[in-house]
Amino acid sequence: MTKLKDLGVKGVAVLLFLAAAVASCWLAPVEAAASRQIDAGLGRALVSFAAARGINAVISLAQGTQVSLQPLGVGVNLAIGQVLDPVNDVIETFSNLMLLAAVAFGIQKVLVTIGAHWLVSLALTAAAVAWAGLLLFRQRLAPGWLAKALVILLMIRFAVPVATIGSDFMFRHFLLGDYQAGQQALDRTAEQVEKASPSATPATESGLVERLKGWANAPASGGWKERFDNLRQVAERATQHVIRLMVVFILQTLVAPLLLLWLLYLLARSVLRQRPQLAPGFPPSIPRTSP
Repeated sequence: MTKLKDLGVKGVAVLLFLAAAVASCWLAPVEAAASRQIDAGLGRALVSFAAARGINAVISLAQGTQVSLQPLGVGVNLAIGQVLDPVNDVIETFSNLMLLAAVAFGIQKVLVTIGAHWLVSLALTAAAVAWAGLLLFRQRLAPGWLAKALVILLMIRFAVPVATIGSDFMFRHFLLGDYQAGQQALDRTAEQVEKASPSATPATESGLVERLKGWANAPASGGWKERFDNLRQVAERATQHVIRLMVVFILQTLVAPLLLLWLLYLLARSVLRQRPQLAPGFPPSIPRTSP
């Protein structure tokens, strides 16, 4: 049996790394934290999706708003609600993105469940024991195929939970403020659009001069010109906040997880490809006997 001091710092570090991985397989502290954070992210995506669909319904209704004037007996219909066409397109894109974000969180939950299956934990444990056993008891380094299998099993077991925890850490420390501001603005937008939407009732003034005076001097609470300006401002503000929320969810569900998965793969491959600094006289493999 090989003494640990004969393995050098790198060999002991790899053994400790594998021991921690095997312990985490069966204690599952990472999966529990990842599942909680996935559920929280899924809830945020569904709340934003519901808010976006509600705003889309209100805006679609407001787009049909028309103000009817009849100067000199000639009917004129002003479809002022069409100013919301651009923001309605953005809201529809945002609602589709929120649906995809919810699906992405659901896929993460399934992958975490698959990785936490006892068969995966058993296979990883067996591979880790074989790797360490060859080094400690047989006094030889693990073959390349075993190291590759160990990397694959480590990725299946831990990559998605660790990437989920890392992306949630990034969200809470860098994106939470933007999300809260954007979501609060999104919740207020539907009500603001509904209040700002002018009424579709036709003008009732008796003469053209009175109608023009009524339009120009209409109070803020009832003049469609003022409501038109308010509607445009609400639409512009909503677009800005929606784009901010889109950036937050894209970073959390796509960019950060993929980047972390790539870094985890490089780390696991680098650790298991390290050749321990063996003490002098430590044989790299079992001496072959002549037939």
